[in-house]
Amino acid sequence: MIVLGIDPGTAITGYGVVDFKPSKMEAIRFGVIRTSPETVTPERLKSIYCEMNALINTYNPACMAVEQLFFNKNVTTALAVGQARGVILLAAAQRGIPVAEYTPLQVKQAVVGYGRAEKRQIQEMVRILLKLESLPKPDDAADALAIAICHSHSAGSGQKWSGGQCHGGG
Repeated sequence: MIVLGIDPGTAITGYGVVDFKPSKMEAIRFGVIRTSPETVTPERLKSIYCEMNALINTYNPACMAVEQLFFNKNVTTALAVGQARGVILLAAAQRGIPVAEYTPLQVKQAVVGYGRAEKRQIQEMVRILLKLESLPKPDDAADALAIAICHSHSAGSGQKWSGGQCHGGG
């Protein structure tokens, strides 16, 4: 089962394409979609949407796992991330791809076993689980891989596919 993990953002959206097989998991591709702050918001969102469609076309994921919006004190940032999430979810919905959503706490617990794990701990565990030679970079790509791994753990713990929907999270 191929899962497309997404760490949404307007400036940087991390993605990780992971193939989960009964006996192993393999990172097929990971990276980031970057947009320039000098570009107007509608064009930035269009760029994220187009890149997301290209990833979907290339890898045909069975499911997308997307980090839920974490609301902090910066409302402007939260709104921008929400807009990026919107075009990402739209790309999935248009293709009929089920989406599972996970909080940062759920991702940390699934990957490291500890909800307050630090970024370096998560990256190291992602490296180990996916048998990568080095830590996945940049951070947003590592986070996207962790989100995909979180989904595989949730889907494998009794939460099943049903009626074309991806259960687990959110």
